[in-house]
Amino acid sequence: LFLATLTYDTLRFEYEDFPETKEPVWILGRKYSVFTEKEEILLDVTSRLWFTYRKNFPAIGGTGPTSDTGWGCMLRCGQMIFAQALVCRHLGRDWRWIKGKRQMDNYFNVLNAFIDKKDSYYSIHQIAQMGVGEGKSIGQWYGPNTVAQVLKKLATFDTWSSLAVHIAMDNTVVMEEIRRLCQSNFPCAGAAACPAVESDVLYNGYPEEAGVRDRLSLWKPLVLLIPLRLGLTEINEAYIETLKHCFMMPQSLGVIGGKPNSAHYFIGYVGEELIYLDPHTTQSAVEPNDSGCLPDESFHCQHPPCRMSIAELDPSIAVGFFCNTEEDFNDWCQQMKKLSLVRGVLPMFELVERQPSHFSNPDVLNLTPDSSDADRLERFFDSEDEDFEILSL
Repeated sequence: LFLATLTYDTLRFEYEDFPETKEPVWILGRKYSVFTEKEEILLDVTSRLWFTYRKNFPAIGGTGPTSDTGWGCMLRCGQMIFAQALVCRHLGRDWRWIKGKRQMDNYFNVLNAFIDKKDSYYSIHQIAQMGVGEGKSIGQWYGPNTVAQVLKKLATFDTWSSLAVHIAMDNTVVMEEIRRLCQSNFPCAGAAACPAVESDVLYNGYPEEAGVRDRLSLWKPLVLLIPLRLGLTEINEAYIETLKHCFMMPQSLGVIGGKPNSAHYFIGYVGEELIYLDPHTTQSAVEPNDSGCLPDESFHCQHPPCRMSIAELDPSIAVGFFCNTEEDFNDWCQQMKKLSLVRGVLPMFELVERQPSHFSNPDVLNLTPDSSDADRLERFFDSEDEDFEILSL
């Protein structure tokens, strides 16, 4: 049964090592050499939270499915890209998971936000049920855009992380909108969003005194998700260099997308190949043990990651970035502007200061959690359902 749920990709690539190449390996904004830093590459990959199909979890909605095998791969990819944002927010990009090593509390707080039960912020239960409001029945395929919209709504309940989540629609990133979003809601909406200074909580992965400065800077950490369509039925080669550059930026959260029929979480590239984590393995749901600890080894991919040719990528993707501070965001904008000036590189999206006049209603794209206009608009853009088909099991 276990083997039946492994994809061809997993069987083929599971133990295939990195190619011996002079090309640099890029993983979420970090550059590595295969010849001198192979261990560091693998440690970085293993440290990402890896979410796969699970079975034997509590029924979704009380009477729904107890496994997401065959339908939950894009939901799991959404969890992975969002978990990377939470890791950067609470632990920092330099944090590493080492098997058997005692991890700090914030690590388990992040992991617990994704556990397969109804009261975890970003559980498969929450994503599937919140998706009903987006026109998706439980067990139905999601595209990258739908999962981004659902995660944005769920993040409003996560006061511990206190994130500003922005989804840039219509291939356009409006800087003014993002600044308004990240500078809103101050002073803090509630005690949970800004714990007392004397608490031992780490703010943004730094000691508590840094947290005070962080609050004074009046910037909510930004998760920016950009749903894109980079071609009709296959990726337009003109976008490939820009896509590679996204993995080179220190703000990179990676990309969710895949090939028709299967979603992947792309975390980097080497040469002309994308490096990804594959959710298509079914594991049993994990419960805390008698002492209250959560066994966490199954949430880390401990073999070399999968690779595929960039040309095989389905054109419907969502690209993610995390800007912990306003400086991070300004730096990201500068990098994007420079990239748009490079000859022969086609930008994947437009970066503008203000709302373009061709957006008829300035509020339509200000995707508030309860905006019915935005919901309708989102479903209008979410055409990727036609391209991904669920494989019959």
